[in-house]
Order: sequence, then C-alpha cells, then structure tokens
Amino acid sequence: MHPGLSRILTYFPELSDKQISFFEQLAKGYAFWNERINVISRKDIVNLYEHHILYSLAIAKFRSFLPGENILDVGTGGGLPGLPLAIFFPESHFHLIDNIGKKIKVVEALANNLHLKNVTCQKIRAEELKGQYNYIIGRGVSKFGFFRRQTRHLLKKSARRDKCGIIYLTGGDINNHIFPGDKDKNITVVPVSTYFQEPFFETKKILFSSS
Repeated sequence: MHPGLSRILTYFPELSDKQISFFEQLAKGYAFWNERINVISRKDIVNLYEHHILYSLAIAKFRSFLPGENILDVGTGGGLPGLPLAIFFPESHFHLIDNIGKKIKVVEALANNLHLKNVTCQKIRAEELKGQYNYIIGRGVSKFGFFRRQTRHLLKKSARRDKCGIIYLTGGDINNHIFPGDKDKNITVVPVSTYFQEPFFETKKILFSSS
C-alpha cells in the first residue's frame, strides 16, 4: 500500500476495502491522465495523496453529507475535492463543473473508470447553472468573497441553515478572501490542522458560509 494511502487510513480507519481500492485506482488514473493533460502540477503529483486527496477529505471531517444530498463542486479542475468526497460519501450525489472542457473530460474519465454512479460532470460556469444544492464546495478557485457571490444562488433555501452552505478550501491570509462587507456575515473559519497534523496543512483553512 502506498504510504500516502496509509496516512489517509490513519485519519479515516472506517474506509471500506472498496473505498481503499477506489482511492488506489484514482491515484493511478491521475498518474495516467496527468502525463497527457496537466490537471495537477507535475511537480506536485508525487504528493497526490496528501496535498490533494487527503486535503479534499478535510471537508469530510468538517461535515458529513447525508444520503440523497446534492453537492456542487465549482471549478473542480481535475475533480478535486469532488471525486475523493464522492468515494467517501457514496450515497450523496456530486455534480462537478468547470468551464475548461479538457479538464471535465478527464474528470468524466476518472469517474467512469471507477463506475461512480453518484457523480455527474458538466462544462459550464456557475453563473449559467440552474439548480439547487445542499452544499457548494470548492478549492482555491478564487477569493472566497467572489466564490460566494457567484454561487450562493444555487443553495437550497433550507429551513435549517446548518443543513446547507458553501464549504471552501483555501490557504494564506483569510482577510484577503473575505470582503469588508461580508465580515458581519456568518462565516466560519476552521484550520485544517484541526484534523490533520502534517506541516502542509498548517496554513490551510476551511471556510463555511450558510448563505
């Protein structure tokens, strides 16, 4: 077993043999496609398990998605964080979108190779998309303020505000991500180091907004 996958298992010992196999196959798929289309930095592909798959699964530590819930991954790029989360939550549905067609083709190929029936992919911008989702997720797409304004119309109007929201992975100075007019909004900031002890996560954050 790859050392990176072993590290994931230390944080998620509940993973089934099937899920472990899926993560192994996903890593092989990224290695294959990244030689053809640069969806992950070629310098960083050796850190795939920690910097990309485990990082994506920080969202699973923050929030458990329920069966039947719909999650939208905006600006998914190479399928992150959507694909790892789809493996982790097989009974929730994930819709992965990006405006770059070649990246969506890679994501579709990866999902089809794993026969992930809870994943759909689409080449589209969030502003053009119609639909309602329990959660919107993203990773390093833009400043959180922009991301929130471009996607919040796609959130379900839940009677319980804690049952829907925007979950965003980012690094750096949080003040650069939250616009002055948004500082009074209910935005939760959680250090990823709360969940994972590796040095890579020391500067990483989860941002959550319920509207």
